[in-house]
Amino acid sequence: MSNADLIIEERSRDIGDFLVGRLLPFRKKRMVGPFIFIDHMGPSQIGPGHYMDIDQHPHAGLSTLTFLLEGEVMHADSIGSQQRILPGSVNWMVGGKGVTHTERTPMDLRDGKSHMLHGYQIWVALPKELEDMEPEFHHLDKADLPKWKDGNTQFTLVAGTGYGRKSPLPVHSDLFMVEVVAKEPYQLEIGNQLQGEIGICVVEGAVQACEHKIERGHMLVSKTDGACSLTMEAGTHIFLFGGAPFPEERYIYWNWVSSSKEKLEQFKADWKNKKYPKVPGDDTYIPMP
Repeated sequence: MSNADLIIEERSRDIGDFLVGRLLPFRKKRMVGPFIFIDHMGPSQIGPGHYMDIDQHPHAGLSTLTFLLEGEVMHADSIGSQQRILPGSVNWMVGGKGVTHTERTPMDLRDGKSHMLHGYQIWVALPKELEDMEPEFHHLDKADLPKWKDGNTQFTLVAGTGYGRKSPLPVHSDLFMVEVVAKEPYQLEIGNQLQGEIGICVVEGAVQACEHKIERGHMLVSKTDGACSLTMEAGTHIFLFGGAPFPEERYIYWNWVSSSKEKLEQFKADWKNKKYPKVPGDDTYIPMP
């Protein structure tokens, strides 16, 4: 890898009940393909007095992708969707012109016991011509995702296209998100398998990328047309993500993404004036910071 590559370490921040390691945006690399925001949730213990209760909040100009490694979350949105998110499944909510949702610990898990919660919340910017599309919601069970093995290394195509396969998730741009878990040392070939910009997020273990060693809690950003292969240590778990970058710049404020600063101002005003649709049966409201 060239010296133009970026190694990005998670920067922890406290959002109340959870410690979140933010991977994107980063001051030297605002986006990787259409991916504009990645939050690492946990691992955190969920239990009495410490449940997930994220009240009603908005999104626009982007799609949210929730992928859990441990634990369960109940999703509800203003489209009318009610979906329990399980480890290995994919929640895909297209914000478009504007949507609200909540994320909570399921009621049957508020049982006085402790549960682990660990996963990733990811935002994918929409193409400029689709920023004002109608909101959508899609969910894929773990069994719906393309999976394959190379020896003792397991691959899962979470979204988009890669390695000659296509995920059934209905995405709106050229992108990919691939989960790779290596039980033994493994040489991972990336060249010609993925198209566009690429990010490598190390969940567990470590990888060797030419002269760099990237350990748990770091992300490496590169270009696929210049990417060398990676050596994954035994017990390493990574996500590969990225795709074709957009020709226009994207702006981000709170939970909104847009190619237009003027649209961001309108999103702010609409949320402040409570013009967004509501989650049915939910009157909670998170004020704009």
